[in-house]
Amino acid sequence: MAFEPLGELLDETLSLPVGGKTYTIPAPSAATGLRVQAIMQAAAVAADGGRVDEAVLADAAERDMYRDVLGTAHAELIADGVSWPMLKHCAVTAMVWIVQDKAAAERYWASGGDPERLAPNRAARRASSAQASTTRSRGSGSSTTRRQGNRAGGKKRPARG
Repeated sequence: MAFEPLGELLDETLSLPVGGKTYTIPAPSAATGLRVQAIMQAAAVAADGGRVDEAVLADAAERDMYRDVLGTAHAELIADGVSWPMLKHCAVTAMVWIVQDKAAAERYWASGGDPERLAPNRAARRASSAQASTTRSRGSGSSTTRRQGNRAGGKKRPARG
């Protein structure tokens, strides 16, 4: 089996509808992708209370991350006068796409950036937890012990001698 050209296999754009117009976010360069990956990892470590590599964050501060992740769409969004929250949501969605995948970016986009809408809500978690604790588990079908009864009549088989 031969490999197909990679450019034909990958969808290298992200399309985001904003204010009646769809903006196409091109795939970032490898350098931008690696930098976003490092920054997102540092942010996750910081959120968990860990020590963060200062050099990674300094690099992020030196560059315009939103411009890098939005590519040519950044100038379009600015020229069209979109609001700061819209620009920010587009950029963070692009970051999620870069670090994870298109499906994760779509979930983030649909959440409006609200972490509560990304995860199941507390009531839903409790309901599923309560359901799980009341549901009887199915018996194992891989038992190695032999049944002594006959299914049809429930009679025991005679012992072999």
